[in-house]
Amino acid sequence: MVVSACSIRDMTDCEKLHRDSDASLVSADAHINHSEYRVRRSRLIGMVNWWHVAMTFYPHVLVTLLCYLASQITFDMITIGPSVPIEIAMKILRGLPPALLDMSWRSTLLGLCLIWYLMRHHHPVYLVDFVTFEPPDSWCLTHEQLITCMRRQRCFTEESILFLKRILDNSGTGQRTAWPPGITQCLHNESIIADKSVEAARDESEAVICNVVHSCLQRTGTHPSEVDILIVNCSLFSPTPSLCAMVMNRFKMREDVMSYNLSGMGCSASLVGVELAQNVLRSHPNKVSLVISTENLTQNLYHGNERSMLLQNTLFRCGGAAMLLSNKWRDGQRAKLKLLHIVRTQGTEDQAYDAVYECQDSQGEHGVRLDRNIVNIAGRTMEKNFTVLGPHVLPLSEQAQVAYTLAKKKFCKYLTNTLDLHTEPKVTRTTKLISKLIPTKIPAYVPDFKRGIDFWCIHAGGRAVVDGVANNLKLQPKHAEPSKYALYNYGNTSSSSIWYEMDYVWKVQRPQKGHRILQVAFGSGFKCNSAVWLCLHK
Repeated sequence: MVVSACSIRDMTDCEKLHRDSDASLVSADAHINHSEYRVRRSRLIGMVNWWHVAMTFYPHVLVTLLCYLASQITFDMITIGPSVPIEIAMKILRGLPPALLDMSWRSTLLGLCLIWYLMRHHHPVYLVDFVTFEPPDSWCLTHEQLITCMRRQRCFTEESILFLKRILDNSGTGQRTAWPPGITQCLHNESIIADKSVEAARDESEAVICNVVHSCLQRTGTHPSEVDILIVNCSLFSPTPSLCAMVMNRFKMREDVMSYNLSGMGCSASLVGVELAQNVLRSHPNKVSLVISTENLTQNLYHGNERSMLLQNTLFRCGGAAMLLSNKWRDGQRAKLKLLHIVRTQGTEDQAYDAVYECQDSQGEHGVRLDRNIVNIAGRTMEKNFTVLGPHVLPLSEQAQVAYTLAKKKFCKYLTNTLDLHTEPKVTRTTKLISKLIPTKIPAYVPDFKRGIDFWCIHAGGRAVVDGVANNLKLQPKHAEPSKYALYNYGNTSSSSIWYEMDYVWKVQRPQKGHRILQVAFGSGFKCNSAVWLCLHK
């Protein structure tokens, strides 16, 4: 490449502007003779570029060629007749030894099966291991300490404090849940309030993320340089440089790591990250992915008095989890779980969109507003999600029962509309008799998901959420036990809560080989995401 000396002139001379007669801005470089800039182009790169351009026409050329060949074969068959090629083929087959003919059809069948397998095969995704964040004792607060902390913010009215205390007592959280030092520092010094600075928030994220990453890599025997894909999700804190950059810097990972930083995805973001890792691993064989889920509370303590936004001060807690995923065949021997299915459902109506909404109140205080009907919204979204998930996990008998109920409902509706059974002017003795035989309302059949799922990890969004899901699906107390354990001991840790539940399932309920574990998470938007895992080891 040849560049003249004027390309490295002083910037003040190069960027000097002046106005022409039409008062338009014209660069001083407009008067430079651009022929001074000479670049010797690579012919090889030029050929590669044109090859890519030419390849855009490849599908059209291929289709045209196939149509031409098909028309030629059709013309020849019409000209010479279909019997001649058949006779020639039969003569050739009669001349072949029987052993060779037998080997030929078997080889053809084997080749077709191999092609079918390669076309449909996806690299399986294994969960090698996972870890959750165990907060230090200095982070853990009782209910009384939390209320004291709220009082010392000197922004809440007495009515709001009583409301917080009432919600906290019924929240299902225990007496040792974690809050970051930036908020709890007022317990040690009454003259200061919560530190909402970026540095305090960054310190919280570093403490949680670095802890779980170090533990996960150490437990799996993985060196940081072996990580190929890095995914971090944190909804409410997205600094620059990103949290992915922070992890890569702290653990000195390779420079070519494929990193993704997810924000704003709510409490269901962990399964979004797992699905992203699955999609990337499917297109990149023999890779290792590290997925990190956390949330940041330092900058998100609400300092106003609107009740719909005060709920966040009693529900959310510090937490985090790290998961090591791999599609290497040798990792299947040591992996705990195998990912079978992921289903994501996103509500699009206004009520679902506004259910969890980050905003400012009338006084300008920043927080997250929770809709009072959030449990009903979560139920409707979960219904849509499980409708898609059902065919993947339910036995055929349950699927047949669902199909029978839907068909019965449609048939009865068709008869009712056709015969006008419930139109008042046309009601006769005959129609009354028929209407008694045809029910006007057929209840929807709720399939028994317990027949296809052995263990449940329901997002610990609150006691009402866990109880609502358990009641709708007719779960037994042991199925909701992991969620209530996580809620009581850790609180709602947002996207990482399903991994605290998975940890309880693994250590206490002890799944056996071949058992299925379902994770269900809800998030802003409104989203319901579910993942089915298969246990590979005790």
